[in-house]
Amino acid sequence: MHSLDRADLARLLRARGIEPATVVLPYELTPEMKEWVHANVPQGAPPEDRLRLLLKALLDPKGLNLTYEAHFTGTASEAFARHHANCLAFTNLFVGMAREVGVAVFYLDVDDIQKFEKEGDLVVVSGHISAGYGIGRETRILDFSAAPIVAYRGIRQISDQTAVALYYSNRGGELLRIGQHEEALGWLRTAVVLDPDLARAWINLGVARRRNSDSAGAEAAYRKALELDPEAVSAYQNLSSLLRLRGGVGANDEADQLLALTERIGSRNPYNFLNLGDLALAHGRLDEAHRFYKRALRLYAQNAEPYAAMGIWAKAAGNPREARKWLKKAVALGATNDRVRRLASQLGETLPDAAPAPAPATSGSSTQSSEALRPAGLKPPAGR
Repeated sequence: MHSLDRADLARLLRARGIEPATVVLPYELTPEMKEWVHANVPQGAPPEDRLRLLLKALLDPKGLNLTYEAHFTGTASEAFARHHANCLAFTNLFVGMAREVGVAVFYLDVDDIQKFEKEGDLVVVSGHISAGYGIGRETRILDFSAAPIVAYRGIRQISDQTAVALYYSNRGGELLRIGQHEEALGWLRTAVVLDPDLARAWINLGVARRRNSDSAGAEAAYRKALELDPEAVSAYQNLSSLLRLRGGVGANDEADQLLALTERIGSRNPYNFLNLGDLALAHGRLDEAHRFYKRALRLYAQNAEPYAAMGIWAKAAGNPREARKWLKKAVALGATNDRVRRLASQLGETLPDAAPAPAPATSGSSTQSSEALRPAGLKPPAGR
């Protein structure tokens, strides 16, 4: 995955209506920083030796002596100047310097680490960002986290573009913490432009919009986050709280159903999308329900249930002919499935008898950030 340079960024941002000069690349180095890293890391050493020497120089009391600072996501240059960093700021610094000495490191999103903190009425959900080097079984992970030491399993390489979006999302969340709601909006709008698929940025944007009295905008942001990540618990909770506060026909019922869904969230699976589709359909949001059901179908194409869900959607959209096509596909995979039988009943079709399965069960704001500290080092992923 290649580095996102200034030219790449300029093209991306202009295409999306943002002036490139206003956007920061958090892993960029100053001339002083380049001079420092070359003085501490010999260019001729093997790549892993260069990484270890860089870590030692960054953390050693006789070197840069970096220490952990939880609630400020800085750029590489800010971390270098302050001698403090959270995990994302540290990774920005490490990535920039490692690449400067010729080692092709990349950003990693670590799903294993997540913590919750309450600050007033704001619940902050923190993840963990790290750096990686190598391919497959030869991959090495930079460790810099306050969480207990565990073998990482849920690791995912992310692009530089997503890493820059995370920087903007974190800074926006930090501004929300200290009450600078209007300023936070600017950071978070940039975050979702940089990576429109970053659910945690949409959650933070929803909080910012709500705090800037844009209830409709907040709802749209939370629903977008759920569409992107049906396991984003804080998006369920924030949307539930917003609906309950706003009131109106069916609002409390949907709020209760959203909270009920958070209790059932486990590993990423198609049933999260099916549940969200059911909820959207029950409240008349046909386009949203269609998107959720299509995602479930992509994840679980070998099972009857998402086909039946698509049929139920088609029937609700006034297209019984299409619904029957979906029913035929669903029956071929599982005629006894409860959702398949429900679709057949809606279409007046008769299927063999089967015992019905139980029907699916369908305050304060949350932001999501990536900040976590562990004694730094390079290690293989779990089981390697």
